[in-house]
Amino acid sequence: MRSTTLRPTSILRVLVTMSMAGTAALGVPAGASAAPPDMSVAAAPDVSLTNQRAHLQQFQSIASANGGNRRSTSPGYTASVNYVYDRLAAAGYTVARQNCTSGCTSGAGPNVIADWPGGDPNSVYMFGAHLDGVAAGPGINDNASGSATLLEIALTLAATNPTMRSRVRFAFWTDEEQGLNGSEFYANTLPTAERAKIRAYFNFDMVASTNGGYFVNRITSAAGQTLKAYYDGIGVPTEENTEGAGRSDDASFNAIGVQTSGVAAGASRVKTAAQVAKWGGTQSGFDPCYHRACDTYPSNISTTVLDRAGDAAAYALWTLATGTAPAAVWSDTFETATGWTTNPGGSDTATAGGWERGDPQDTSSSGAKQLGTTVSGINGLVTGRLAGTDAGAYDVDGGLTSVRSPAITVPSGGTVNLSLSWYLAHGSNASSADYFRVSIVHPSGTTALFTQPGAASNRNGVWATGTWNVSAYAGQSVRILIEVTDASGASLVEAGVDDVTISRQ
Repeated sequence: MRSTTLRPTSILRVLVTMSMAGTAALGVPAGASAAPPDMSVAAAPDVSLTNQRAHLQQFQSIASANGGNRRSTSPGYTASVNYVYDRLAAAGYTVARQNCTSGCTSGAGPNVIADWPGGDPNSVYMFGAHLDGVAAGPGINDNASGSATLLEIALTLAATNPTMRSRVRFAFWTDEEQGLNGSEFYANTLPTAERAKIRAYFNFDMVASTNGGYFVNRITSAAGQTLKAYYDGIGVPTEENTEGAGRSDDASFNAIGVQTSGVAAGASRVKTAAQVAKWGGTQSGFDPCYHRACDTYPSNISTTVLDRAGDAAAYALWTLATGTAPAAVWSDTFETATGWTTNPGGSDTATAGGWERGDPQDTSSSGAKQLGTTVSGINGLVTGRLAGTDAGAYDVDGGLTSVRSPAITVPSGGTVNLSLSWYLAHGSNASSADYFRVSIVHPSGTTALFTQPGAASNRNGVWATGTWNVSAYAGQSVRILIEVTDASGASLVEAGVDDVTISRQ
C-alpha cells in the first residue's frame, strides 16, 4: 500500500445531472452480486496455504538476489513479473505484459494482466494486487502477500476448471508505491465499452500483517458484503478498511465508476483496544515492518491471516463468477420506454408491462407519464428530484420517492433470485442521510430485501448490482418496490435503476 506522503490519486468525482449523457462513469452498471451461493455454484475450494507460502519464498528469494527489493524500476520487479507471468501462462491463462507508457515512474516495469477463458465476456470480475514494493526492503507483506494470494487463487481456478458464469481477470500492478500509477494507467486507458463489462474489482493489499485485523474495503457495498459473508461464516468479525481508503489500486477503479471491494490486514495504524479485544494482538501497528527493511519472509507474515484472506477471495470468485447462468423468468431492462397512467383522482396505475409511482405524496394528475429515461447512454428507471416530475414525486425533507413494478408471479421450483443495478446521485449535499431500498410487496405485507444506508458507497453515479433470494414467495403475485430518500431539502438526490430481473436456477 502506498504511503500517504506520495502524490494523491486523482479521484473522479461525478456530479450527476440529466445533462451529462455520455459520461462514462454513469453508463457502467458495475457491481458484484451479493447473492448467497446456491446449488448451481460449485463450492469454493480451500486455497493452499502451503502454496501461498511457497510463492512468498520465491518473492523473498527474488528480492535477495536483486539488491534486496522489488521496487517497480528494479531488477527485482522484473524477476517478479517473469515469475508471475510464467506460472499463469503455463496454467492456461491468456497473459499480457502491459507497459505503462504514461504516468508511471521512468523505468517502471509492466502490469501483468491474465484472463481465464470461459464465462460471459460481457460480465467480468477483476481481482488485483500490486506486485511492486518499496526500495527499503523486499516488500513481503506489502505486497507479496497480496500477489501470492492472487497467484494461488488463479492457479487454483485453472486446476479445478469449474463451469464459468462470468469472465475472471487477474491483474498484478506496477508502480503502486509511487502513486497507484500502474492501475491508473490501466483504468484510464480502458475503452468505455470494456469498463462497462467489469461488474466488480477486488483488491488485495497487505493481507498477512503480523498484528493484523480483518478489513474489507467498502464493506457495505454488494461486493463488500460478499467478502464479509465468508468471514461471517467462519466467525471472524470484520471492519471497514478506513486506513487504506484511497491508498491502493481499488481507488483507480472507483474513479472510473467500477464498484470495488477487497481485503486488507492493516498497515502502520495502531490497533485499538477494542480491536485487540476482537482480534487479539497488541496495541501497536498492524504491520510493525510497514515500508521497512524488516518486511521479510517468513518473519513478517501471519499465516493465519494470510490463509483466511485467500479463502475469502476464493469464496467471492466462486460465488460470483462460477456456475451456470440462471434463466430469466421476468425482466425489465427499460431499453423500450415503459409508461404509467394517472387516474382522474390523482392515483397512478401501471399500464400493461409498466411501473407505477408509489409515493403517497404524489397527487399529480397531468396525464400519461414516461418512465423509461435515458441516463448517460443507457435506458433506466430514474426517480428523484433531478429526474423531474416525469419520474415521480419531488423528494422532500424526510419524504420518499418510490416506484412499484407491475404484478409478477414468482415461479415455483428451484432457486429464484431478484437482481437489479442502481446508483444514487447527488447535487449540493453529498453527505445527506439518504438511502436506497428494495422491497417485495406480497399478499401478507411488505418485506425489505436491501437498504443502502446513509454514507452510501455507490454515490455519485457509481453503479452497483445486488441479487436477493425471493424463493419464499414462490407461487405468489408480488410487486417490486424501490424507494429513495434523503434527509435534507438542500440535497438533490435521485436513484437510477436498470436491468431488473427475476431468474430461476
